[in-house]
Amino acid sequence: MKTIGILVNKGKPKARVVLRELVLLLEERGAQVWVDPDIAVELDRPDLGLPVNDFPEKADIVFVLGGDGTLLGVARQLAGHSVPILGFNLGHLGFLSEAEPNSLSSAVDRVLAGDYYIEERLMLDAEVDRDGQVLEKSIALNDIGIAKGSFSRMITGIVYMDGVHLGTYSGDGLIVSTPTGSTAYSLSCGGPIVWPGVPCLLLTPICPHTLTSRPMVLPTDGVLEIKVSATHRDIGLTIDGQLGFRLKVDDVIRVRVSPHITSLIKWKERSFFEVVRKKLQGEQEENPGLEGRK
Repeated sequence: MKTIGILVNKGKPKARVVLRELVLLLEERGAQVWVDPDIAVELDRPDLGLPVNDFPEKADIVFVLGGDGTLLGVARQLAGHSVPILGFNLGHLGFLSEAEPNSLSSAVDRVLAGDYYIEERLMLDAEVDRDGQVLEKSIALNDIGIAKGSFSRMITGIVYMDGVHLGTYSGDGLIVSTPTGSTAYSLSCGGPIVWPGVPCLLLTPICPHTLTSRPMVLPTDGVLEIKVSATHRDIGLTIDGQLGFRLKVDDVIRVRVSPHITSLIKWKERSFFEVVRKKLQGEQEENPGLEGRK
């Protein structure tokens, strides 16, 4: 018998309907289900309530009902634990999610039968150093962003890797991204799409002020240090586009690959390239094959 923890974005219109059906399907198949205590009360099932902090010890797998942003938050929350995560897409893009609301029964059967594989996604550790004192530490699945405010003038980031000067970038900011985050903010700034299994970091300038500033693919065994400077005070650090920290001139942001990973449940027949084609390129038809090309 598997034990399934379910985390829900209560802001999604379909979340409670999908949750009720999932609980019913899982319990019919003999699985133990846990949900957040507040949600358990809403379901009139207080016996299912379990604090989220206890999920790693009690749950074999965690289902996440929401969009990509919801899954990113859960990934950070469960960092340091090896609990596999299956995302159910209740959002717009759903790039990280593997299951859809219209196939709940199939998804439950596959999970309980072990008909899936685990993708281990690397994460980033970031810290803010101000005058030799570490003020902030965070972990990210997608990216670390350093950017100016909406109406501010440009900022400059002086970048070092393992103490070696890598480059100086002036513009709207910089993004340090994982392969998972290569299809997020970095992509919109001209960065490459990276297959999730490639161990690397991406350094992507945001609206650079020089024609020669281009994204860089970097090794995972180095430590990036980015010193920020500007003629104004409107500078910020973002974690997965969700958490923020106000920076000051001459702050140093230190980024390295985290010892923690995120384990995502994936279907064996669904490739990363299919997801890219359908989610990012809007492909509707089946691939015609080489013989269909002119």
